[in-house]
Amino acid sequence: MALVPFDDRDGWIWFDGQMIPWRDAKFHVLTHAIHYGSAVFEGERAYGGKVFKLREHSQRLIDSGRILGFEIPYTVDQIDAATKEVVAANGAPDCYVRPIAWRGSEMMGVSAQHSKIHLAIATWAWGNYFADKDKGIRLTWAKYSRPAPNTAPTKSKAAGLYMIYEAESAGYADALMLDWRGQVAEATGANVFLAIDGVLHTPKPDCFLDGITRRTVIGLAKNRQIQVVERAIWPDELARAQEVFLTGTAAEITPVSEIGEYKFTPGSITGALMDDFGRATRGEIDVPIA
Repeated sequence: MALVPFDDRDGWIWFDGQMIPWRDAKFHVLTHAIHYGSAVFEGERAYGGKVFKLREHSQRLIDSGRILGFEIPYTVDQIDAATKEVVAANGAPDCYVRPIAWRGSEMMGVSAQHSKIHLAIATWAWGNYFADKDKGIRLTWAKYSRPAPNTAPTKSKAAGLYMIYEAESAGYADALMLDWRGQVAEATGANVFLAIDGVLHTPKPDCFLDGITRRTVIGLAKNRQIQVVERAIWPDELARAQEVFLTGTAAEITPVSEIGEYKFTPGSITGALMDDFGRATRGEIDVPIA
């Protein structure tokens, strides 16, 4: 199948308050964001035309911009409305949604406090993020670690905090990252859970993003009376885990079959939470995020 580049597609993109043809959504090569990483984004999914946890995503987008030192010139209500507008305009009720805000091309210094802040929202059809989702994906150990929270804007969904290319080039679906202390943190773009003797364990999000899907899954687990423990997890504790899965907007809930030398079998806890998550995204059950 020929690769369809993202800059040459049919459709519409909401760009700075206007709906414009997909191919017209462009900016200059000297835009601050592509030199200094001054961009924040969200990953969202629409199911049946309704974006799951939309308000939480829009609020986090604004919060992420503030962490990077800029104010997105739209309210949560305006971003919600724009998101719904572009989902409808592109005519794909089940789709991925990508809002992104960034510093423009007015200034080229590192700080660039007088740069214009832009906002764009795109949507496209995107099925399973991982090809082997149903049988469980293979992870390797990441080369880089999540930094200490006083060295990077780890509470923001900032564009410069994501990397996966080495894992994929080595034949893995993703990589598990440790933090600066050597403790388990997350995959490169998704949070991680371990099922150990019927109890779910997940790292405390003190140096990485506390995902909206992560908190939704914690709520789903508690609804099922499954104990959830948020704590420091060391890499060798993976040997005790019977099941491992990732959570994220793109990943949804994805079982893991392998991390380095450790093997896992997707089981009843993962399966039950996947079913519950599917029902939640279809609006069949209401799950407040934990």
